[in-house]
Amino acid sequence: MMSIELAISDFQILRCFPVIFQLRPHLEQAKFVEKVRYQMKEGYQLAFLEVEKQVVAIAGFRISNCLALGKFLYIDDLVVDQLKRSHSYGQQLFQWLIEYAKNHECKHLSLDSGVQRFAAHRFYLMQRMSITSHHFSMEL
Repeated sequence: MMSIELAISDFQILRCFPVIFQLRPHLEQAKFVEKVRYQMKEGYQLAFLEVEKQVVAIAGFRISNCLALGKFLYIDDLVVDQLKRSHSYGQQLFQWLIEYAKNHECKHLSLDSGVQRFAAHRFYLMQRMSITSHHFSMEL
């Protein structure tokens, strides 16, 4: 049985760690719940897709507003367990995010993706996303 929920408890947040670690290998499990809780104070939410009591996909996201877009849902993190890919879990979680955004009166859904993540880019394009900008950054 498949379900998608928001991680509310520390236990649920911690259960997401093995999957998000595949996308964010710099994270430390011992500090993960604390980092997520801190971001939650700024609007971050963590959704997880579970199959047979195993977390197989996660999405970290936030709802925000800006002059350019109005109200939007921004996806910080989106990853499917590398051993569970090609089972449409990513697509199901992505569709859940779209519905969540619509239900919260968002006008846009957006994300940034590293230039080296070719498989992710194919997935986003298959979900009918458009490449609408270049993201520039600088370490300080």
